Amino acid sequence: MMSTKAFTLVPAVEREQLMGDGERVSLECVECCGRNLYLGTSDCFVYHFLLEEKTVPGGSATFTATKQLHRHLGFKKPVNELRAASALYRLLALCDGSITLVHMLSLEPVPSGARIKGATAFALNENPVSGDPFCVEVCIISVKRRTIQVFLVYEDRVQIVRELSTPEQPLAVAVDGHFLCLALTTQYIILNYSTGVAQDLFPFCSEEKRPIVKRIGRQEFLLAGPGGLGMFATVAGVSQRAPVHWSENVVGAAVCFPYVIALDSEFITVHSMLDQQQKQTLPFKEGHILQDFEGRVIVATSKGVYVLVPLPLEKQIQDLLASRRVEEALVLAKGARRNIPKEKFQVMYRRILQQAGFIQFAQLQFLEAKELFRSGQLDVRELISLYPFLLPTSSSFTRSHPPLHEFADLNQLTQGDQEKVARCKHFLMSYLNEVRSTEVANGYKEDVDTALLKLYTEADHDSLLDLLVTENFCLLADSAAWLEKHKKYFALGLLYHYNHQDAAAVQLWVRIVNGDIHDCTRSDLYEYVVDFLTDSLDPDLVWQYADWVLQKNPEVGVQVFTKRPVDEQESRFNPDDIISCLKKYPQALVKYLEHLVMDRRLQKEEYHTHLAVLYLDEVLQQRPSASGKDADVTETQAKLRRLLQKSDLYRVHFLLVAALDWHRLARALPFLTSRSHLTDRTRGAGLPVESAILHGKLEQHEEALRILVHELADFPAAEDYCLWCSEGRAPPYRQRLFHLLLAVYLGPGPSAPELPVAAADLLNRRAAEFDAARVLQLLPGSWSVQLLCPFLTGAVRDSVHARRTTQVAVGLARSENLIYKYDKGGKEICPSPEPWSRPCLGGWSCYYGSVPAFRYLVFVQILENTLLCSS
Repeated sequence: MMSTKAFTLVPAVEREQLMGDGERVSLECVECCGRNLYLGTSDCFVYHFLLEEKTVPGGSATFTATKQLHRHLGFKKPVNELRAASALYRLLALCDGSITLVHMLSLEPVPSGARIKGATAFALNENPVSGDPFCVEVCIISVKRRTIQVFLVYEDRVQIVRELSTPEQPLAVAVDGHFLCLALTTQYIILNYSTGVAQDLFPFCSEEKRPIVKRIGRQEFLLAGPGGLGMFATVAGVSQRAPVHWSENVVGAAVCFPYVIALDSEFITVHSMLDQQQKQTLPFKEGHILQDFEGRVIVATSKGVYVLVPLPLEKQIQDLLASRRVEEALVLAKGARRNIPKEKFQVMYRRILQQAGFIQFAQLQFLEAKELFRSGQLDVRELISLYPFLLPTSSSFTRSHPPLHEFADLNQLTQGDQEKVARCKHFLMSYLNEVRSTEVANGYKEDVDTALLKLYTEADHDSLLDLLVTENFCLLADSAAWLEKHKKYFALGLLYHYNHQDAAAVQLWVRIVNGDIHDCTRSDLYEYVVDFLTDSLDPDLVWQYADWVLQKNPEVGVQVFTKRPVDEQESRFNPDDIISCLKKYPQALVKYLEHLVMDRRLQKEEYHTHLAVLYLDEVLQQRPSASGKDADVTETQAKLRRLLQKSDLYRVHFLLVAALDWHRLARALPFLTSRSHLTDRTRGAGLPVESAILHGKLEQHEEALRILVHELADFPAAEDYCLWCSEGRAPPYRQRLFHLLLAVYLGPGPSAPELPVAAADLLNRRAAEFDAARVLQLLPGSWSVQLLCPFLTGAVRDSVHARRTTQVAVGLARSENLIYKYDKGGKEICPSPEPWSRPCLGGWSCYYGSVPAFRYLVFVQILENTLLCSS
């Protein structure tokens, strides 16, 4: 049995204060409400005392009871029970089978004389269900056999609300909500007085011992069970706590959490609700009353009243902590909340939580330790200081005094066990990561983040980079030295960047890429540097490393210029300067010019021409001798053709020469710096499709079509050419192009058997694009009508449609003219008379009734005549 000195017994009311010289008078019951102490005696008196508690310099407590008054209740029998209803300012006194309502201060019965008659015992419902704050609920054991009654008691009246029958005669009762805990003659039961449902608990023999029924908390009761056991029971009929073992002759019990206090004829015993062990025994003879009132435990004999005073909780708790009884210490501390001023309790409880946290930490119970640290609002530097070298050298932290634990550092705590050290470091990483963004770290975020960086670095943890790329408060000097010591150069660059030292960061990363120092954190570090420079707002830094990124990979390196935001490009980087820089890197130059022309759509002739020339250069390098319709079109050649078609800004004549003879271009082009690739095989290498596009740009359509038809024999390309050149133009322009194409097919030039076929196919498929009269003049006389049947059919249909459309338009114009004349000249102007006409002096409007009717008839007649003529 672990002994704990939890209480001292202090006198409160002496015999002389209570009854003077009356030897026969004895104390029957006690009630305490705040400072008010009420005593009921055997001669039907109620005494009112004010109880004052004082602490002497030695730390012990003393009580002084000052008598206020006493009053006789008007009966000849003892006062059996007293209960205070502070909400009503009333005292309920049971005497001679009646419950009388008296004023708490004057002890005068209420003027209305309200009382409850026929009661042998009663209990107040401390968990009321009525919801009315101006009444209390009272449950009585009635003098009626096997009857329980429930009353509502107001300031000056009482009201019965329920009467229930019990299986046996009830002897004691306690109430919680709708539930009654009853001691019957042979058993304890739980009875729901709202539904009438009863739940048996366990047997009890009332002839052998006095029953005890005590409400100790919400929906929980303490009962005197068989075999000297203090049993706990809930309203559900189950026990959630292990029983405590007390004397067989217990006459009273109380709870002062976490202790159960029992009274017999000779002793007061104190039992822990946590481990069910007896903690303390106090001699106390002839005691017959034990009650707890809001945490104050009072015991009494028939002649005097005493208070069980808990020893200072700090001492009890420190003793428990010293013996590693953490849970008991915490529960005991929580139970002391109501007895200690709020601010003092909070300070004390936080320190207890912190001490308990270090005890759990030393036992490697990390989850429990973390919760205790957080609940206790631990200055996290107390924990960090256990780990050597984690706190920054500039930290001014000193440990708490008196100390929260007995360890110098982590090595002492773990006794050098490296596995335990690793587990402790892993815990600290997790804990610091959780608290760094909370109020726990306020005021010393630098210490927290610097320690976390050091832990991540030692453990080679992935979260190191996450820490450095987000908001952090790592101290540069300590962190940089630690990262460099552990060769985390990429992370060191991130640290420099976060501290606005981008030049130092890039210099480190470049050394890693070049192999000067080793760090395998990122395999794509070159691409990362390119992206970093792309996002950099420092143009000097970008220009400093532009050559380096371009030398490594021109196509990727040029992204430092092309992926930069447009507004920044315009304000910080001149395209001409970039082009000058990129002359040494043709691939990068092409990419950048594409960016200017395609993406930014800069309308500058130099950029468009330069890009087209570079395309030509690459095309002729890839296939210098390939030409004609069957040559494969490379990606670059397709880009060149799209540029030539879409752009109107390049120098057409200049490029036309290039397309025809690249050798002449090489001699004339001033901004081609490298000509070593130009050899004799490029002499005379032409680009007919590109030449055709350029002739089209010069409106030299006949020459362009001649190239496509006679040189390439690419008839679909010739047809597409006509569509491309006439895009967005008026229909006559497109018709002119198709007539030119037909003339090329049928005109003088190299003869080929497929040309007449192509011409006939063109006419038959695109009849709408031709003037039939002009086409008939061009066609050879040897062609048959059957060959051109689709074309001729379409031409005749279009001609008839045009004629009819014209006739309708003329007819409508005539109708408008006639109506105009009618409106201006009078009613004598009428259409030609018909058999159904009825001319009269008033004109047609007389017959048809209105001018709109006349207009309608004129329009209909002219339209019918027109359609008849056209058919």
